[in-house]
Amino acid sequence: MRLEARGRLVDVWRRVFDLSWPVMVEQFLRTLMRTTDIVVTGLFSPAAITAVGLADLYARLPLRIGLGLGSGVIALSSQDTGSGATANRDEAITQAVLIGAVSGIPFMLFGYLLGEWAIGVLGAEPETARMGGLYLAIIFATTPARHVALVAARSIQGAGDTRTPMYVNGVSNALNIVGTVVLGLGLGPFPALAIVGVGIATAFGNVFSALALVAAIYSPWTPAGFTRPYQWTITKQLLAISAPRIAEGLVTTAIEFPFNSILLYFGTEVNAAYQVGRRVYQQLTGPLSRGYRTGTSIVVGQMLGDGDPAGARYNGWAAAALAVGTIGSLGAVLFVSADPLVAFFTDDPETLSYASGFARAYAVAAPVTALYIVLSGALTAGSDTTTPFIARVSGMLVGMLGVSAVAGIGLGYGVPAVYASIVVYYVWATIYVAVGFYRGDWVERTQTMMDERGSTPSED
Repeated sequence: MRLEARGRLVDVWRRVFDLSWPVMVEQFLRTLMRTTDIVVTGLFSPAAITAVGLADLYARLPLRIGLGLGSGVIALSSQDTGSGATANRDEAITQAVLIGAVSGIPFMLFGYLLGEWAIGVLGAEPETARMGGLYLAIIFATTPARHVALVAARSIQGAGDTRTPMYVNGVSNALNIVGTVVLGLGLGPFPALAIVGVGIATAFGNVFSALALVAAIYSPWTPAGFTRPYQWTITKQLLAISAPRIAEGLVTTAIEFPFNSILLYFGTEVNAAYQVGRRVYQQLTGPLSRGYRTGTSIVVGQMLGDGDPAGARYNGWAAAALAVGTIGSLGAVLFVSADPLVAFFTDDPETLSYASGFARAYAVAAPVTALYIVLSGALTAGSDTTTPFIARVSGMLVGMLGVSAVAGIGLGYGVPAVYASIVVYYVWATIYVAVGFYRGDWVERTQTMMDERGSTPSED
């Protein structure tokens, strides 16, 4: 029995990893692209790092919408692939792509009209606001394309193909990295455009990914496809699953604004250090976390679609164990190697000192963060995005914002309290999500929604 149980566990790990590794490669390159942005801007000044970091706060707003729609479509796509309801799957994909494109238009206007004001209102100095506003206007101009790329990638992944998005986004991110270095620093015949060049490279990558992924869905290359949408039930379910995930992203991003203001209270160098420490952590562990989340969503969703809720539960816990073991080990490496790793981003002594502290705080939280991310992906596959929403928002309010403001400023503990707030946030969120997954209400919710849209497998 032990050998049989071990074999089952290994089989799940192999299946999850087979689906996850292309996402890991894709996300590694995406994170490397963002890391390159920080490294290149760090060659200009700490103010330039802060400008990009503050602009990225706003850039997370459309990102959250794209990821939210992506969560909805990967849930329906994986469930309907598992049940064989490919017509419903393709309609959900078509609707999600169209909604994503339209929802990006308001951000184009915001970036053009209010970019500099948006950075300045956070308390940034005038030059930081000017640079951040330029960067924000450029990347927001391609928000519809960014949404389409995110939704299209999740659509294809939900159908069981994680390699095509890796190929497309791998090329896109590589072009983005080269563009950032060449246009930012002015290599060869190109002028040194500094932060504007970094923004142009990002915008180009967004458009390239969107066009290539839409073409892949339209072609016979992937199992996913487009079709004329006509089922309002699918629209409602897509939005019902996506809405809490979008709300989660928007609310947590909104919480990060006062959190960054707290960081700025302690100085520009502290804010820059947070951006550096967080970037080091994301570069090292982010690709694995996102890969495992996607792989877990696919296997859990397809198992639910195939009518095996017990298998879906087992796969979720097994994937979580794999993630905790591997990402927790990387967290240990980050804790020990924090000093030399953050030194890649800046040579400012004060920024370096604080950045090491932020990197170690994230390293301590790494195992519970992995558990939170993977179980959130499993819940999403089960059409439950409300539990992760409550977990993350409450964790940020109590942890990052509450501990930082009360202990850091009110009680005078300073920046070390901000380090602690990161750990408190993830521990709180992980406990809430784990309890929600264990209770299992998501199983009944999935079955009800599949019945409503006619995706339940026939017993004939």
